Amino acid sequence: MSERLQPGDTAPAFTLPDADGNEVSLADHKGRKVIVYFYPAALTPGCTKQACDFTDNLDVLAAAGYDVIGVSPDKPEKLAKFREKENLKVTLVGDPSKETLEAYGAFGEKKLYGKVVTGVIRSTVVVDEAGKVEHAFYNVKATGHVAKIIRDLGI
Repeated sequence: MSERLQPGDTAPAFTLPDADGNEVSLADHKGRKVIVYFYPAALTPGCTKQACDFTDNLDVLAAAGYDVIGVSPDKPEKLAKFREKENLKVTLVGDPSKETLEAYGAFGEKKLYGKVVTGVIRSTVVVDEAGKVEHAFYNVKATGHVAKIIRDLGI
């Protein structure tokens, strides 16, 4: 079970392939705030709703100084299909090795339909301009989560 991050922790560095196979690093966003959200799988109903919510609110978040990166264990090809099918504007990166998911505490045991399973824990970590964790939300709901983040961040 990976440790959950706390406000003030240094956000784990990562470099992962995006939907086009280009490398995206947390370091690329230094000097900006970044919302890194972790979701179980592209092209599934809950994850689609969440990605569409982030896309719909991208201008509001960007205007407040936030970049958004979605992380799942999917390969770039599946992320590209997801982006095209749903017309997504958020940056999606794949972590098939699950190293970044684990580093952020977003992979481990969770309850799914009453059973304990191991998998991606839907989570969102807000990283400040200096690369420190500002907020860490775990076991979030796909629906309504983006609106809650906007409220919590005072945007």
